[in-house]
Amino acid sequence: MANHLILKKTDFFASATQPVAVADRYPQNVFAEHTHDFCELVLVWRGNGLHILNDRPYRITCGDLFYIRAEDRHSYESVNDLVLHNIIYCPERLKLNVDWRDLLQSAGASGKDPRWRLSSHGMAQARQLIGQLEHESVKSDALSLCLTESLFLQLCILLRRHRYQPHETGAPDSGETLDLLLATLGNSFHAPFDLQHFCQQNKVVDRYLRQLFRQQTGMSISQYLRQLRICQAQDLLRHSEMLIGDIATRCGFEDSNYFSVVFTKETGMTPRMWRQRYAIET
Repeated sequence: MANHLILKKTDFFASATQPVAVADRYPQNVFAEHTHDFCELVLVWRGNGLHILNDRPYRITCGDLFYIRAEDRHSYESVNDLVLHNIIYCPERLKLNVDWRDLLQSAGASGKDPRWRLSSHGMAQARQLIGQLEHESVKSDALSLCLTESLFLQLCILLRRHRYQPHETGAPDSGETLDLLLATLGNSFHAPFDLQHFCQQNKVVDRYLRQLFRQQTGMSISQYLRQLRICQAQDLLRHSEMLIGDIATRCGFEDSNYFSVVFTKETGMTPRMWRQRYAIET
């Protein structure tokens, strides 16, 4: 395994007792692969980028949520006006009698998609809580430390209540059309996506939705869906022995030649070259 950065508590926490800190990324730049000796929550507010987590690529945009364990390896590539918050915390410094493992670590359980999405309603509430947490967490007196942990607990509960997995058909409180669209796109790898039908079904104007989507994500709807499919293909090429034609079909490309053209344009190498670069470990 290639060497990677290890981010240290001493560089990010004001004291040895501070349990939680807020690191805003306005914007988040390209960042090489790294681990930490602390854990973090990553919540994306705007723009897009490529998040590589434990060798798997994820195209991320507004509403994406990750629970990052200390041992996880991750990096950011191909960023485009990517705005996010890192809520960093030290589990051993949390003092409240709470099942933190259930609230936080279960999200990264084996077999689970490590990426979650947060509904627009949840994001609005989280933004307010994070603002309070950012203000309080820099103080070092006993009451402030207690309040910091209390605000962090509220944030974790809020995220748990309003999150959903990208492959689910809709958000739990999906009153917002953008939530519904992003959830639908996240479940549209295998079949063509019909935007006109989606707009008719949800009584929204096509042009308005396209503008809203680009404003929040920095991409068109078709670009975002193509990026999702390419990320899925990258993962399958690297971690499976499926034929390239079968991968193309699995990722929503009816023609394997067209898939190769799109993949090469997006990644700078052909699917075969990508597979050879990341030969499957036996």
